[in-house]
Amino acid sequence: MRVLVTGGTGFIGQHLVARLVAEGHEVVVPTRRYAHGRDLLPMPTVNVLQADIHDDAALGRLVSGCDAVVNLVGILHSRRGQPYGPDFRRAHVDLPKKIAKACVAAQVRHFVHVSALGASPSGTSGYARSKADGEKAIRDVYAGQADLYFSILQPSVVFGPEDQFMNLFAKLARCMPVLALAGAHARLQPVYVGDVVKAVTACLSNPKCRNNTYELGGPQAYSLAELVGFAARWSGHPRPATPPSMAATRSSSTALVGFMMRV
Repeated sequence: MRVLVTGGTGFIGQHLVARLVAEGHEVVVPTRRYAHGRDLLPMPTVNVLQADIHDDAALGRLVSGCDAVVNLVGILHSRRGQPYGPDFRRAHVDLPKKIAKACVAAQVRHFVHVSALGASPSGTSGYARSKADGEKAIRDVYAGQADLYFSILQPSVVFGPEDQFMNLFAKLARCMPVLALAGAHARLQPVYVGDVVKAVTACLSNPKCRNNTYELGGPQAYSLAELVGFAARWSGHPRPATPPSMAATRSSSTALVGFMMRV
């Protein structure tokens, strides 16, 4: 199978590309800068291409001849706007819609879109609202398509080697005596990157996944404070993780950690 993976140079993308190669697939990975894909170059069936996936013509050429497309593109921050900022709109709404249209035009059989747990038009963050609108855009494009399919995955916070979640807190713990957390009591159900990758490949091979949406979470829920505490201890720098008001009474050099949760 020939698979196009947008966002393939990122954290989840590199794990997915390795899995697809191990299964014998040919993988195409577009990137804004060729150097960003250097870690993928040693893999024998990977073709890294410098391309602007937001350009309709370039996207059409990339999709042509592929059997499936997986979209992993996502950002955590955007300029302000209502119901969400322009950067969220471009990455989370406009791009998935463009990819879906390109897949339909090129008769690509299956499009797998990785969204986020908690995506909702009434979500409390622009991130969640934009993710929901991106999903809706895909469903609208595929309405009435009889032989072309999509699957949507909604993972919780994803962890694993070289992630930007647990590793972030491990780095902070090395240099800060107290980790003060906004939303310290928020509950999360982290999912391992390898399990997310398995879910993607299952969608590509299992007809039951067609035109369905799946939530992905790990086996156990934790508070954000618990997860930060784990990261600190595992890094060899155990630190107390508390709400900001409590931490302020314990240290004059308190670090206030802001974190945009993907829930």
